Amino acid sequence: MPDRSDHAKGAGAAGSGEDSSRNAVSAASSSQSAIPQAADYADYEVERSVLACILADPGCINTVTAMLGVRIRPSAQGKNAPDSDLTGFARNAKIMFRDPKHAAIYQSILEVKSKSPNDSPDLLSIEDNLRRSGKLEMVGGVEALLDIQSSIGSVANVENWCGILRQWAMLREMINACTSALQLCREPGGKEIHELLDGIEQTFFAVRNDFVRSEIKSIGDLVEDAFNHFLALMDKRIEPGIPTGFSGLDKLLGGGLKKQEMVVLAARPSIGKTALALNIARNIAMRNLPDKRVDRDQQPVSKDVKSVAFFSLEMSAEQVAQRLLCTESKVSLSSISDGSFNIEETNRLSRGAEALSNAHLFIDPTGGLSIFELRAKARKLKESDAGLDLIIIDYLQLMRAGDVSSRDGRQVEVSAISGGIKKLAKDLDIPILVLSQLNREVEKTPNNKTARPRLSNLRESGSIEQDADVVIFLHRDRDEAKENNREAARNGVESLLLVEKNRNGKTGEVKVNFFPSLMEFRSITHKYGEQDIPDSMKKKPES
Repeated sequence: MPDRSDHAKGAGAAGSGEDSSRNAVSAASSSQSAIPQAADYADYEVERSVLACILADPGCINTVTAMLGVRIRPSAQGKNAPDSDLTGFARNAKIMFRDPKHAAIYQSILEVKSKSPNDSPDLLSIEDNLRRSGKLEMVGGVEALLDIQSSIGSVANVENWCGILRQWAMLREMINACTSALQLCREPGGKEIHELLDGIEQTFFAVRNDFVRSEIKSIGDLVEDAFNHFLALMDKRIEPGIPTGFSGLDKLLGGGLKKQEMVVLAARPSIGKTALALNIARNIAMRNLPDKRVDRDQQPVSKDVKSVAFFSLEMSAEQVAQRLLCTESKVSLSSISDGSFNIEETNRLSRGAEALSNAHLFIDPTGGLSIFELRAKARKLKESDAGLDLIIIDYLQLMRAGDVSSRDGRQVEVSAISGGIKKLAKDLDIPILVLSQLNREVEKTPNNKTARPRLSNLRESGSIEQDADVVIFLHRDRDEAKENNREAARNGVESLLLVEKNRNGKTGEVKVNFFPSLMEFRSITHKYGEQDIPDSMKKKPES
């Protein structure tokens, strides 16, 4: 249930003469006996903020409608009921928004959206719809719309605000149901007690059904979906996951990063977490890109190009772009910094820049990102033309929960962040790769440079281990001398990817080579020997 302080604040705002939209609320509530005028059970500022999110950023409409949608039932009072002539949009708006002006604006938004499902409703189209329906003056004219539009600074909390609206709406519907039940008990109309009880139970069950949508599915439907999914995999019509570009890792993960999974990549500082994450981002975003050097008509039919969002809480967007360009071009960043690069490297940089510019790779350098901001930005990108197939977060411990007090402790906050990331992966139906630091316990073990990390070494919260579907540790012997010599530049430094948890697959380890100067990891090419030749193909000794 919403906090009563929120209601008091909303009711206080409703009584203010400064905002013209509040005057209509008092007049409307006085004419409706179901909810007393002294207790509107609403937060008008939150209603206004949700509308402001849509007007300021029309891309929020899908998020809002998904959270504020209710199942519209026929009026229990029949065709003669006061609301029986209302459309589904009007009923939805009236249920969710207590202020009649806010309800009229939201109804108009829904009507505009229904006419152009692929477009987001803008202020001009909403104004036109209100004018055509004769409600523009009632809501306060275009000036009121502009005032609402400019009343917030960010849409990051839109989901939180929608949740508050939904709770108030449910409470009002419960009050209406209780009022109807009380009236029915006082005037039974000759009905038996068990009939009254059955009718009252149905009324409350209907309220629950409207707001809490069941996710229960029959095993028959699930088995049919699973069977069809397996057939599509066998026919190669779909991929089991998104390949990371590291064949050994993809094999362990069962085809790559899978939808709705939270994958944790953890390591000690300066081991190469960010470098590996950027390599994976580049491999996925650059895969299946069309070749500009070949005419479009002559190119083979390509699979879908994947979109990747990289949230960098530690590095700037420019630093991330520089790393990606140097890795793609096979040019050392240090050679550019000290001016020792040559013409050939300049040409490689040019080709690399052209290739990267075509990738659907998006960088967000927001520091101290909250889980609410992450969700809002991810949803907006998901609904864009580019879409969204993978989120990478660098790194979890730099995020904020947003709704958790600092007094609750850092472990509680990290738990909230971890749970929020897992929920986002399920909601968006995409994998999320999140980087994480390890605690210092791994450094306290004997031979700490070579000691392998364990799940218990994940920093600050055991919930990371619980929420994660896959946990991968990046491990190698950190030795400055080995990393800076010529052999490392030529052959790389051997590193290990340790898959310590895999909810839907195997665990194990994969060897990769790390090239420090290029910030690049590469799969180790297998060298075939006599032992790899099948017996049937081996030459039989002459008798």
